[in-house]
Amino acid sequence: MADWLPLLARLSASGPGVLVTVAETRGSVPREAGTKMVVAADAAFGTIGGGQLEYEASKLAREMLAGGTTAPQLRRFGLGPSLGQCCGGSARILFEPIRFEPTPGQPEPWPAALDRLLEQGGSAVLATALGPGGGKLVVSGEVSAGALRDPRRHAAAVAAARALLARPDAGVRLEESADGTALLLEPVRRDGLHVVLFGAGHVGTALVRILGELPCRVSWVDGRAEQFPGEVPPNVMTECTGAPQHAVERAPSGAAFLVMTHSHALDLRLCEKILTRNDFSYFGLIGSATKRAKFIRRFEARGIAQEAIERMICPIGIPGLSGKHPGEIAIAVAAQLVMARAALQATIGHAPARVTT
Repeated sequence: MADWLPLLARLSASGPGVLVTVAETRGSVPREAGTKMVVAADAAFGTIGGGQLEYEASKLAREMLAGGTTAPQLRRFGLGPSLGQCCGGSARILFEPIRFEPTPGQPEPWPAALDRLLEQGGSAVLATALGPGGGKLVVSGEVSAGALRDPRRHAAAVAAARALLARPDAGVRLEESADGTALLLEPVRRDGLHVVLFGAGHVGTALVRILGELPCRVSWVDGRAEQFPGEVPPNVMTECTGAPQHAVERAPSGAAFLVMTHSHALDLRLCEKILTRNDFSYFGLIGSATKRAKFIRRFEARGIAQEAIERMICPIGIPGLSGKHPGEIAIAVAAQLVMARAALQATIGHAPARVTT
């Protein structure tokens, strides 16, 4: 997944920082290989699992910033009594000082190249070569961006990355050589779940706060500009429009839709549009069983396929959580979306490296 890219966007506005990556794990650890966080002098975005491990990693990252360190470092942390944790495993953590200052005549920064290649091809491999002749490289299919300083290492890294791309179930790999050099290969994919949320009322606002902590992309649609908060999570894009049906048309296949606007008439129009597509991974409509029954009669009268209608979830939220407080509803719906995302990943046939914000 690439849901850590927005973290780098935050860093670009905050000045220099350190990109912290779990490069390799052994035994029981808080987070899996590929997990990232970004540490700036006075802020941190994301998490590699919290606790003493994250504290020590953040401390080291800030020491690198204070000392002006520019070279990446690969460190091992044992998650036992010496670190005050009882996981019992160990983790290799990569620390990469990074800053985004555009340089005339230089290639685009690798995060921008990665974002562009993902938009074009859907998946890529981020290759990080440590040691002499190292650097960072993004590979997607026959396209690559960036270059390692050593041409031979560059060619080998491209070949290794393309071999990894050919395996949809491949995870993060750390390859070390006897000469002290290392190559970290990270398969990166767009998150499997794109949520289109209609409605910026109390429940929608509460839900967005939760979705901001989950690995997904959110398109938040409402025609009332004043309903949107001043700031939204980095994985959320707001759209103020009087024609919300176009957001249904633009959504990718497999998107998750949530309809919870201020108008039942608008809800009905959006639901019809979504059901006509019938290629969603999840479709929830806020409301009661009575609202569901009324809407279904309208759908049937308009000739919408019964198979599609049966896929609509209304009332929304996982069974057993029946509270009516906006926060309680948001938690129940977010849990349903997490389940839908897991089902979508299983359908795709791979488990992407988790790099969660």
